[in-house]
Amino acid sequence: QVQLVESGGGLVQAGGSLRLSCAASGRTLRSITMGWFRQVPGNEREFVAAQYDGRKFYADSVKGRFTISADISENTLYLHTLYLQMNSLKPEDTAVYYCASSPKYTSPVRAADYNYWGQGTQVTVSS
Repeated sequence: QVQLVESGGGLVQAGGSLRLSCAASGRTLRSITMGWFRQVPGNEREFVAAQYDGRKFYADSVKGRFTISADISENTLYLHTLYLQMNSLKPEDTAVYYCASSPKYTSPVRAADYNYWGQGTQVTVSS
């Protein structure tokens, strides 16, 4: 069984940085589309960042501040770890952050198109 396990969340002051990690374990996970989403209570899960085929996509709200990257086997496309570097954090970035993966080319911004999800990690940015 494939598992995605996030880590790296926590409490940080506005302007600070955090690096989220998402490690794949269990069966090998062929990942073509990989992404990060976030959710606050009462809201839908929101797209943050994604990558596939060497291309990266960002929500306007995080562009220039967040960077997605992945440690992935080039030939097999097996995911080892997905990262989200978050700089210049703002209080409005406070949310539970989820990593996600799909073995297909999918819409990178649509949560419903991803097959595998992590359990989430809390990020809290204080003002």
